[in-house]
Amino acid sequence: MGPKFWELIIVLAIVILLFGPSRLAGLGGAVGKAMREFRDATKPEEPKGPAPEKGTGEKT
Repeated sequence: MGPKFWELIIVLAIVILLFGPSRLAGLGGAVGKAMREFRDATKPEEPKGPAPEKGTGEKT
């Protein structure tokens, strides 16, 4: 069986007592920044030059 609700609450309380709320907030911010940078790094790069013009052929 997985952890029950009260077990998770107790573990969360112990973590808050050990690290403190300010340190947990900083850790959360660092994790969020790392996830954002990872997502940006895995996106395919878009061409940075000017877009090609449409309809460059001559009209008849």
